[in-house]
Parts: sequence; C-alpha cells; structure tokens
Amino acid sequence: MALDQSFVGRTYPPTPAYEVGREKIREFAEAVGDANSAYVDPDAAKALGHSDVIAPPTFVFSITFKAAGQVIEDPQLGLDYSRVVHGDQKFAYTRPVRAGDRLTVTSTIEGIKSMAGNDILDIRGEVHDESGEHVVTAWTKLVARAAEEA
Repeated sequence: MALDQSFVGRTYPPTPAYEVGREKIREFAEAVGDANSAYVDPDAAKALGHSDVIAPPTFVFSITFKAAGQVIEDPQLGLDYSRVVHGDQKFAYTRPVRAGDRLTVTSTIEGIKSMAGNDILDIRGEVHDESGEHVVTAWTKLVARAAEEA
C-alpha cells in the first residue's frame, strides 16, 4: 500500500541533545579510514581555525538517521521498515561539527512518491547546536521495496 501523501511537510519534535565527543569523532574517522589530523588532533584542528577537533562530513549521519527513526516508527505513516533500503544521503553544512557540540535534529518528511510499486520517502534533518544555530541539513532517501507477489 502506498504511503499517504498527506504526510509530506510533517515535522517531528527535536531530538534530545547529542553531545559530540572527541573519542566518538576519532572512532568514526578510524572506521571510515579518514586520517585527517583535524579529526583527532586538537592542535591540528586549531591550526585550521577550529576550536576543537572536527568530525568527518558523514559523522552527522549517525545522529540524523537516529532522529529519522521518529518518522520510520510513526505508526500512522505505515512504513514497513523490513522492506526499506537506504537510497541516498546528502549534506549541506553551515559549519563543521565540533567536539563539544550539543546537537538536536528536527526531522521533516520532505517527499513521498511511489514508483513501480516502491515507496520513496525523503526525510530532511535540520541539525542545530545548543545556541540554536544551524550546523547542517541532512537529506535521507529511503526506498520501501514493493511486496513480492505470492
């Protein structure tokens, strides 16, 4: 069954604040194989004009995808997550994520369309720091594959 188009534009409450830690940034950088010293060395980050180590650009996915869980788990939307694959991801940064940031994410359903029996769900996550300043916008595209015929 196709997802309800009336959900387009629905915004979910901001998440609790996520405090970005140096160790989480280091672990993520190691996991993705990015050896940029600004991700692990505060002095290297400061030499580039940052107040502390910064996170790799895709680090924010870990918190924006968790925030998108509010959409995914919305029983009124009716998304069958067992049929979902991750279709696309993109980011638009105002500034890098830094160690010590306390970030919240507000998720909005930006689009729903059906194509060849598949539902395509576009979710926008607006990430702000504790002062309310915009840090990054993340777009996540999820594809709920059509149920197979019996």
